[in-house]
Amino acid sequence: MAFGWIDEQAAARRRAGLVRTLRPRPADSPLLDLASNDYLGLARHPEVVEGAAAAARTWGGGATGSRLVTGTTELHGELERELAEFCGFEAALVFSSGYAANLAAVTALAPHGSLIVSDAGNHASLIDGCRLARGTTQVVAHADPDAVRKALGTHDGPAVAVSDTVFSVDGDAANLASLAGACRDHGAGLVVDDAHGLGVLGAGGRGAPYAAGLAGADDVVVTVTLSKSLGSQGGAVLGPARVVEHLVNAARTFIFDTGLAPASAGAALAALRLLGREPERAARAREVATGLHARLTAAGLEAVRPDAAVVSVRAPSPEEAVQWAADCRAAGLFVGCFRPPSVPDGISRLRLTARADLSEEQIERAVRVIGETRP
Repeated sequence: MAFGWIDEQAAARRRAGLVRTLRPRPADSPLLDLASNDYLGLARHPEVVEGAAAAARTWGGGATGSRLVTGTTELHGELERELAEFCGFEAALVFSSGYAANLAAVTALAPHGSLIVSDAGNHASLIDGCRLARGTTQVVAHADPDAVRKALGTHDGPAVAVSDTVFSVDGDAANLASLAGACRDHGAGLVVDDAHGLGVLGAGGRGAPYAAGLAGADDVVVTVTLSKSLGSQGGAVLGPARVVEHLVNAARTFIFDTGLAPASAGAALAALRLLGREPERAARAREVATGLHARLTAAGLEAVRPDAAVVSVRAPSPEEAVQWAADCRAAGLFVGCFRPPSVPDGISRLRLTARADLSEEQIERAVRVIGETRP
């Protein structure tokens, strides 16, 4: 029977407690949200919402075509210029998603004959980029610059190291300075995904590469998402102008995809400008993360110390993690639940978002609920 194997896989997921379901949320959900990636609390900010609405009124509901045909508006160009300037890079290129941006950066910068050195904890979009690239991929131990250096030393041709800046599972940060040093010792490029760093790390939220002194380097390429700290949708690649020009001509997820919807571009631009005026939002997100970690560990929970705005709490098993998250929802708290295969180490977790707009009362409430519902 066609697709009969799907039933077998579904049964296996049920046995392992790994079935995933969609839960549409209402516009006015009563739950305290510690599950989204809205790190700065900007997704519903009036200026950001109006930025989306104004762009839709001006440009329409969609981009109408690929970026190389009709999908590039003046608004896209404005967003790219301001995003590059804010993060300290020469140029930027906006994509329809952060996933598409990562696929573009990795595949276009790792041609046949090249070596890609990929961190074992990288996001799925980077992993898929490695799989689609024509270069050879070598996966190395998580957050280990020496392993990257050793891998690069085995290859004589073009090479690139690929890593998240802040890893989405535990919220730990890569040592970007050491990674860049390893790459430079072997003439390799560095591609880093700053999805969880932009808006949280660096001066005023300019990102982890900025904080590491790598912004504007001619051997560093950064991908970002517009859907986390900027509360919108889409992604971008930042780097030297010649790299961006190469992506325009070689990146399939740019050439063959419809451009980012104007509303999303307008929302992201409004959020970027707001962050420029209110840089304290980045520091507040980090402060909330630190506070959450301190309270959770004081309550006897196994929480991973955050390097940015992601706080991870270990669960005994996938089934107990699912039940824990469900019990939190029943008590009015929405938390993320990460299980295999989303977690590379096989350890299930609750994943909490330390949003800049959380009050001390909300933080205390969240910790209380998590503690009271623990397995």
